[in-house]
Amino acid sequence: MNRREFVATGIATAAGIAYPTAMADRPKKSVMFSMLPGSLSLEDRFKLAKSVGFEGVECSPVGSEKAATDLRRAAESAGIPIQSVIYGGWDAPLSDPNPAVIAKGLANTKAAMQDAKWMGADDILLVPAVVNARVRYVEAYERSQKNVRALIPFAEKLNIMICCEEVWNNFLLSPMEFAHYIDSFKHPLVQAYFDVGNVVTFGWPEDWIRTLGKRIKKVHLKDYKGGPGLFGGNKGNFVMLREGSINWPEVRKAFAEVGFTGFMNTELGGGDEAYLRDVSARVDKILAGE
Repeated sequence: MNRREFVATGIATAAGIAYPTAMADRPKKSVMFSMLPGSLSLEDRFKLAKSVGFEGVECSPVGSEKAATDLRRAAESAGIPIQSVIYGGWDAPLSDPNPAVIAKGLANTKAAMQDAKWMGADDILLVPAVVNARVRYVEAYERSQKNVRALIPFAEKLNIMICCEEVWNNFLLSPMEFAHYIDSFKHPLVQAYFDVGNVVTFGWPEDWIRTLGKRIKKVHLKDYKGGPGLFGGNKGNFVMLREGSINWPEVRKAFAEVGFTGFMNTELGGGDEAYLRDVSARVDKILAGE
């Protein structure tokens, strides 16, 4: 146990919170590849991620075996894993009424899963549906369920998780619904990707965490200033970690209660080494329950 973990344990004990301190028993810090300076070589970008304290990297799809393998080799050379692929799915939602769009969405999702396999990651982030003037909520729910289920055999073949995320897509607007949506697949390779900042405009992250529980396999960290219960309004904007409206000590407590020990990925703007060290230090404080 290092000094920071010792201090964190003291803080948690005083507050009556049982935070795990061993490296294998606490959440792990990960950074989005896009946050690393593009002026550096692939290997140097991964080396920088590790040197500032991150334990994993989340990449975007690249669309070819060579590009994905190059990323994996650079990460392995630097001694840090690519642990997730942030796909999304906005351009061809699996809830669209047009069969051609669905076909494109299925193909794109499979390509992202294949990239994840080549990179050595264990999941992709999927935005499962989009509700809008053309797509009713019930239609988005039913179509996305059908099409995510169609992806499960490919997920099984590659052993890649499909982690559905709650985002500003007018879909999965409560933690109970999100939990029910994941449970409906009854499959270990369809799980939840929880974004702490995305729910602040209409809920409280700690509530969502406690409701989703073990379904959460990956986490995005970002902060938001504004939200429900703040003078009756929810207008706001994303801000630097620990500078917004999120009650981070309560969020950390909730993650500890549900036993989350997976990767927490920072989803922020990019910057230089000093900036990344600051982001890493802010995540340390979150993990310490500060």
